[in-house]
Amino acid sequence: MPPDFPLDPSTTSSLHDACWVGPRHLAGDDGRLYDVVADALAGLGWTSLTIVRGRREPDEAPEDRQVLRSTVLHLSPDALGWAQWVLADEPFYLGDLPIAWQVCARADTSSPLAGWSAYFTSDVPGEAMADFLVALDARDQPAVPLAGPELVLDAVAAHGWLRDIDQPHAGATDPTFTSHIRLGEVPSLIQDADPRTLTAGADEAGLAGWQAWAEPVLGGPYLWTVSFGTNVPHDLVAAFTGSLSSTAPVLRRLLPESTREQLLRAPAS
Repeated sequence: MPPDFPLDPSTTSSLHDACWVGPRHLAGDDGRLYDVVADALAGLGWTSLTIVRGRREPDEAPEDRQVLRSTVLHLSPDALGWAQWVLADEPFYLGDLPIAWQVCARADTSSPLAGWSAYFTSDVPGEAMADFLVALDARDQPAVPLAGPELVLDAVAAHGWLRDIDQPHAGATDPTFTSHIRLGEVPSLIQDADPRTLTAGADEAGLAGWQAWAEPVLGGPYLWTVSFGTNVPHDLVAAFTGSLSSTAPVLRRLLPESTREQLLRAPAS
């Protein structure tokens, strides 16, 4: 946005009129999370594959075919990373929201198993997820940790987020206490290659991974949620949180209903 064009909270937005919007972490995905991420991956040279599962009765017209599942898979050039659009499948939920993207990486191609996985629901800002994938693509060894957890918190603190008072080394929130990042127990069903995931007893604390979410109204529905498995390298999480907390406005035509009144807006033209 031009520096002499201030954000105006009274400016209205619609599906047809593009607006510059801030803060980014409350701006939603503009209804284009698949397109934004897929375009970013195509620009990085990732290969996309579409798998369609369905059934067809004898003498049934092609247009009447019943598609049961459709999966779009994007594979990195070195085959060490992949991103799967799962919203068209039978989705599972994170914070009562259906997961839209699952991103995985492995140490080498000799094993079909992911070394780590990360999960993103709809309304995650596409810019933040794209920056996460750019950082992943730049890694020669995407499953090898290169930095400690402090890097994640430094990334958001640089943009004015506040460290958690009780756990300053494990969590932070934006100044309005709406969006959060925390190093805590990984939710069930989040896959990870760490064998302790399978051996932990029912009375033992689960493994920790970074969790992020936006809760526009305390105790109300989440706008979006993200879960990073235990083994996701902290520098990749920092690429996501640094972009998520960025003060740079983003272009939107569709605003989330739950955060519309909390957003600052200015016409794009």
